Amino acid sequence: MHLILSHEQSDFDAIAAMLGAWLTTPDSLPVLHARLNRNVRDYLKVFHGELPFGEISELPPQSFTAVTLVDSQALPTVKGIHAQTKISVFDHHTLRPGASENWEVIIEPTGACTTLFVELIQERGIKLTVPQATLLLLGIYEDTGSLTYSLTTPRDVYAAAFLLEQNASLKTAARYLNPPLSDSQSEMYDILLTHAHLYEIKGQRIIISSADATNMEDEISSVVHKLRDFLEPDGLIVITQIKDGFRLVARSTTDEINVAELTSHFCGGGHGRAAAAFIQPKKQNKAGVLWSMEGITQEVLSILPDCIHPALTVGQIMSHNPILLQADTPAEKAAHLMQRYGYEGFPVMDNDQVVGLLTRRIVDRTLAFKLNLTAGSLMEPGSIILHPDNSIEDLQQTMTTSGWGQIPVLDPQTGKIIGIVTRTDLIKTISNHQEKNASPTPHNLAARLEAIISPGKLALLKQIAAIAEQKHIPLYIVGGFVRDLLLNRPAYDFDLVVEGDAIALGHKLKETFGGKIISHSHFGTAKWQIKSIRENICRLWNIENPKDIPDSIDLISARIEFYDRPTALPTVERSSIKLDLHRRDFSINTLALRLDGPYYGDLYDYWGGMNDLRQGVIRVLHSLSFVDDPTRMLRAVRFEQRFHFKIENRTLKLIKEAHGLVDDVSGDRLRHELDLILGEADPMPTLQRADHLGLLAAIHPGLKWSPDYSLWAGSLLKEQVPDEWQLDIKFQNLPLRLIVFYILWFSNSPIKTALQINKRLRFNHIVEDTLVQLERIKPSLVDLPTMKPSQVYSSLAGCSKLTLYCAFKVSPTIESAEMVKKYVLIWQSVNPTIGGKDLAALNIAPGPVYKKIINRLRDAWLDGIVTNPDQEQFFFQEIVADEKLSGAL
Repeated sequence: MHLILSHEQSDFDAIAAMLGAWLTTPDSLPVLHARLNRNVRDYLKVFHGELPFGEISELPPQSFTAVTLVDSQALPTVKGIHAQTKISVFDHHTLRPGASENWEVIIEPTGACTTLFVELIQERGIKLTVPQATLLLLGIYEDTGSLTYSLTTPRDVYAAAFLLEQNASLKTAARYLNPPLSDSQSEMYDILLTHAHLYEIKGQRIIISSADATNMEDEISSVVHKLRDFLEPDGLIVITQIKDGFRLVARSTTDEINVAELTSHFCGGGHGRAAAAFIQPKKQNKAGVLWSMEGITQEVLSILPDCIHPALTVGQIMSHNPILLQADTPAEKAAHLMQRYGYEGFPVMDNDQVVGLLTRRIVDRTLAFKLNLTAGSLMEPGSIILHPDNSIEDLQQTMTTSGWGQIPVLDPQTGKIIGIVTRTDLIKTISNHQEKNASPTPHNLAARLEAIISPGKLALLKQIAAIAEQKHIPLYIVGGFVRDLLLNRPAYDFDLVVEGDAIALGHKLKETFGGKIISHSHFGTAKWQIKSIRENICRLWNIENPKDIPDSIDLISARIEFYDRPTALPTVERSSIKLDLHRRDFSINTLALRLDGPYYGDLYDYWGGMNDLRQGVIRVLHSLSFVDDPTRMLRAVRFEQRFHFKIENRTLKLIKEAHGLVDDVSGDRLRHELDLILGEADPMPTLQRADHLGLLAAIHPGLKWSPDYSLWAGSLLKEQVPDEWQLDIKFQNLPLRLIVFYILWFSNSPIKTALQINKRLRFNHIVEDTLVQLERIKPSLVDLPTMKPSQVYSSLAGCSKLTLYCAFKVSPTIESAEMVKKYVLIWQSVNPTIGGKDLAALNIAPGPVYKKIINRLRDAWLDGIVTNPDQEQFFFQEIVADEKLSGAL
């Protein structure tokens, strides 16, 4: 028999999840605890006839083969559950320690556990009755505050919408979600209100109250909700003594207070906004004293500071490795640094202490008066600093009181300045927070990373990360890999960025595991070549498939780039991960996943990439992005079409303004971007969009794309050139089908324009020659089916195999294409058996007549006039006679 269970004092999410499990698991029985929340009990009384629930007390004595445990990770004690019983857990709370390794545990970060089963119901097309749909809706609404709590996810909203489509009753749900308090609950409400005490902890208003509830039959959670709504604290802790122990119920109204951390200390559970714990009175605290309400209250007060975390800290938004000026730095040098790095001010140091702040305004005025004073003379004096764990509120207060727009960040352990946080950082952070945007480290993606990456590459990443941790070097995966990870798209290749010395890390890897290091000190990059040691590291790390290990790994030092002029290659300097990400093309490519030590799997989002991914937006990071690199315009279109996103309006405007800059980009770089477009699963929409935005015309005025081209282009890019054509052409590492694509694309323009486009994109003479030959034979292609083989031969002779294949692909009819193919595979190799030696034996003087005679013999073979050497000899005699009569011989 298969049981479905949940936790005691079951709420709507618990029993709705049990109903969902029953609907999706045939031959199962959902069993209720004796303790249910009052509103749950009232609903079941009315609709019990249409719901499948049984009672634990009514279970027959037997052995249970399987148990599905929902909305909980604590298995209730039920006779008949044994070591061989298969346990499956479905929950939306964080994973608790202590679960058996044999359990199947599915944890999903949804607002309600019920959502997981509604998705299964929808997927399997299960029809619901109105009471069933309404109960499932109650489960979602109760745990998400009717979809208003911050833990609500889009999945909860979609599930609720589906239930409404299934005729779930909102009127019924409203009646049972907010029932009036019973008499005993009202009495308890008054007692708790009287005993409520307010505590200010880390800037948060926490209310703690306690009461004796041994005579109370109804659940306490409804009372806690009413107290929270009335008192409006940041956090509410209610401790009650019940018949068999103590119950702690905790609620939070802010993400900064994690009440699940509090209740876990008492072996309870829940999530960051709502959690609870049952405390047995016979248990002892750390001091060896039996628990009491007063003791629990004191324990809560001692734990709470560790459960309050600023939503954002200075350390999360600061830039690392800041530029610091010494007091004797001349104003001219300071101005140069400000212009180069774009900062409005720099901290001034003296004997490793912050002594002031030098601003751009002061420096500009000084130089305007032709004074070259030092930073120490010009600075605003002061020793304003913050620590990494200071909150954003602390930062805002410090900037307000000091007037400084750039605050140094000091590591309290080392006493060294490790970062700087600016007014721009603060404004961006507040703006993102108001938009409910992600903080720099809002998510940990370790589980998703390990689910998508292959075992060998995962082992390799973890070994590199371990060495980075030993060297105290932050290590990140950045860019497209992280973007695709969040979009649930396959991701295979990754870039590793080191916040520090990538070359030093590379040499440490070589020293530890072997291999070879190729480094470029100018760019701060190292390539760790491991192909030669692949077998060894597979044995060392227990990797079964050696092919799972790449030939090499690129390590890149976080850097900042400066462009001396538009479209020029950048000058590179080492920098922080934050500034390294800012140099990238689009916000969706600025996400970083940290790998070292306790930060493993943490997502860093400094530039709004997560929000743009959610919104489906392609956005550049600054107004000069296309000035720095005009090829980004083509990239913007490629990403827009690949992900079905939209280029946002400002970025679109910048693209239109930057068209002229394409003239200064080399043909090789432009062709590389076009190659990447043609490598997309469906490049046609990208080419059409690029044409619409004028980007193709910016490359060359004659370069266009028409939807009609898709008739030949779609299949061409997906097919390999058949071996029978014997085309073995190597050109700039391009696949042959891409060479053909470009030729056919350009050939849609007049030949003069096509050759200009070819020159602009720096294709070599092979493409040029093919375009010229194709231009010559294209007019005759339509007439090929009406020609004799010898006429086809005459029309196509002298063309390269590449030209002939292109002609085959653009032939106007199937019949004409077959004629080209016959020429290549059959007719082109037809030659007469009689040759120049035979003519010489007849004392015929060499000259143009040789070619004329041999061509007539070949045509006779092609057209079937001769079919064997005897016929050929007879026909040859006739030709010679004709030529003698004409006077050619």
